Amino acid sequence: MRDMISTDLMIIGAGPGGYRAAEYAAKQGLKVVVFEGCEVGGTCLNVGCIPTKAYVHSATFEEARERKEQVVQQLRSGVEALLSHPNVTLVRGRAEFVDAHTVSSPACGHVTAPNIIVATGSETKWLPISGLDDPRLVDSTGLLQLDRLPRRLCIIGAGVIGMEFASVFSRFGAEVTVVEYLKECLPALDSDIAKRLRKCLEKRGITFRMKTAVENIADLDADVVLMATGRKPRVQPDFANAGFEYDERKGVRVDGNFQTTMRHIYAIGDVNGRQMLAHAAEMQGLHVVNRILGKTDGIRFDVMPAAIFTDPEAACVGPTEDHLKEQGIAYECRKAFHRANGKSLTMNETDGMLKLFSEPNAGRILGCHCFGAHAADMVQEVSVLMCRDTSVAQLRDMVHIHPTVSEVLLAAATQ
Repeated sequence: MRDMISTDLMIIGAGPGGYRAAEYAAKQGLKVVVFEGCEVGGTCLNVGCIPTKAYVHSATFEEARERKEQVVQQLRSGVEALLSHPNVTLVRGRAEFVDAHTVSSPACGHVTAPNIIVATGSETKWLPISGLDDPRLVDSTGLLQLDRLPRRLCIIGAGVIGMEFASVFSRFGAEVTVVEYLKECLPALDSDIAKRLRKCLEKRGITFRMKTAVENIADLDADVVLMATGRKPRVQPDFANAGFEYDERKGVRVDGNFQTTMRHIYAIGDVNGRQMLAHAAEMQGLHVVNRILGKTDGIRFDVMPAAIFTDPEAACVGPTEDHLKEQGIAYECRKAFHRANGKSLTMNETDGMLKLFSEPNAGRILGCHCFGAHAADMVQEVSVLMCRDTSVAQLRDMVHIHPTVSEVLLAAATQ
């Protein structure tokens, strides 16, 4: 066995949570060893949100494929530059737990540290149905690797992944059908907003088969079938050697500070199954490093915005109206529409609606769900306001540039 390497912090996984935590910890003076068995950047950069957005902003399928490679390579190089900090050692190889403080990797032997961050991400969640060996079936990674545009694309699942690819491939000219077991798409989105977005996409040529279960891939009439039924935490059998609790379906068990049941081991990002978003993983990583350093921060994990980059896009932060009703929470709902917004009219982007939820009497903002041009930007503004417990009454007094789409948010506040 090679000599044991000691370091201050080990991070298993160089996705958004892992590399961001490594960069921050290194700048704070900690010696960090990062393990990555694939490409740095994780799912988001290499086969997830970044290549998908390259498709969203490309005019043709051929342009999208070329631009995706350029964007991914450029950003991957940027991550590698971050991990070139003198306090960071990047080990290109898989790491496996030997015990609670030690991991082993073929690339460097054994490494030990007093603090460990598990950031192994997630993987495709496949439905347990017949026909999984059908050559037409792909997950999001496989769809991004296609070298030609399918004439007919069937998408199983109307969540974020399914809806984004449906929008993109329909715009490229494919005949797209989305099959969804639930009665509405995007369950995390307010049902009113989700329905309006679906209707908008239907007008653009996408076929939706809601409340429909797929039992066999062979029953689907398509050239390519995309399994878009979500992702699950990527747990490893060697986690048992470390002694912390984890579940094959739910991921690694953590507390509010992302500590596992072994208190010196933390789990951030998709592997803990809490908030499966790249920006959530990044902030969880920062919080963990602060905790290791004995520093406090004001990160609000109860305020977590999210966006769906369909055309038009959608975004949300905070509870849906259905959730507020189910929980018996007193609230007010204010609405505004893109069709009444000057900038939206000039952009020919009149499809859109925003719902703003608050405590009664123009009180503290509880959430915002919307679709339409610049939906993500408006929800980001609301999430900032929520982090400071801003009220609707205070929002009314905040000047917004004219003409901008953000005036839709101001219009809702003044209702």
